[in-house]
Amino acid sequence: MANCGHSCSGCPGCGRELVLTPKEIELLQTLGQIPFLPIARTAADPTPVYPGAGEEMSLVLQCLEKKGLISLDFDKPLAGASEDSWGAYPIRGSMALTARGQSVVELLEYQGASLEEADQRNL
Repeated sequence: MANCGHSCSGCPGCGRELVLTPKEIELLQTLGQIPFLPIARTAADPTPVYPGAGEEMSLVLQCLEKKGLISLDFDKPLAGASEDSWGAYPIRGSMALTARGQSVVELLEYQGASLEEADQRNL
């Protein structure tokens, strides 16, 4: 495992270290308060989109999913989600914390980590 390239399917990484950006922490904390949020994508592009957020959020979603902290489910759209922000995104779904993601949110809350501290520690 010393030469692990983190390429195993569903691999959260061999080490115990988890590096998070402030945007990732912010989304995890939001999901800690609101259990399901909408996502969308186009038929031609599998990149997830969080309605109303910029392209950077698409990368955040992909990174959190790869780290095993959130699940992106395009077969589980949110009932009653606002139609206004979907525009050209015909494929709709939802995101939620995984069990590992919930543990990370609880750890962040328990340790009292804030976004300001994450910026200072360069998480």
